[in-house]
Amino acid sequence: MSARLIDGKAVAARVRASVAHDVAALDHTPGLATLLVGDDPASAIYVRNKRRLCVEAGMADLHRHLPADVSQAELAAVIDELAADPEVTGILLQLPLPPHLDAAALIARIPADKDVDGLTEVSAGRLALGRPGLRPCTPSGVMVLLDEAGVELSGAEAVVVGRSDLVGKPQAALLLARNATVTICHSRTRDLAEVCRRADVLVVAAGKPGLIGADAVKAGATVIDVGIHRGEHGLVGDVRTAEVAEVAGAITPVPGGVGPMTIAMLLRNTVTAAKGL
Repeated sequence: MSARLIDGKAVAARVRASVAHDVAALDHTPGLATLLVGDDPASAIYVRNKRRLCVEAGMADLHRHLPADVSQAELAAVIDELAADPEVTGILLQLPLPPHLDAAALIARIPADKDVDGLTEVSAGRLALGRPGLRPCTPSGVMVLLDEAGVELSGAEAVVVGRSDLVGKPQAALLLARNATVTICHSRTRDLAEVCRRADVLVVAAGKPGLIGADAVKAGATVIDVGIHRGEHGLVGDVRTAEVAEVAGAITPVPGGVGPMTIAMLLRNTVTAAKGL
């Protein structure tokens, strides 16, 4: 492996330490309200980790756990209550929700200034227009990793593989805001490898294990692998890491790359919200 590994665990630890420092300097304690519906094991683990790191950073843990059969109206009422509560700085609705619930309608009830996941339409609009606001956590974490790795983004060719509302689209917007020349690839892209080979910075968030190999990577490129999947031999990403590392200049591992950054940026967003954006 010749590529330099970008250590997301170490960067995330530095972000969390910075958050804790900022929390200690505030004249009020930020409160993060996580909402977990039902007992999905993966969601329960994610929320537990978010709550633990929230407390470690000095924030108030204002968790709510609702039964899987909660109605749309009941959950909406809880969100409205948290939205009106001055002790609540940020609201996070853990996804996915049970199928009988309309996630989009519920997310829309979260005030943009408490939208620490950066998922509301107002938050997306602020990002698209370059206005101050809370940004989606995973794309924001990718930007911090690129900065920590010393990647020059202004004028760089950046390719984002994936166009989801959660990662792909906001990732492209954040890169564009840093003056990169951005291309978004998706399931209808013709000759994916050819397009990807143009990238100085390649961010892969397609949700397909091992999609990107060495043939799709420009020599010396920085490769950020957002994907994470449980495979036969452990966790794998959207990038065939060992193969691509022989070509790339720098690459994020899976696990230990982008993943740790997501919660770190959630905490950063909560502090940003506490400061009034």
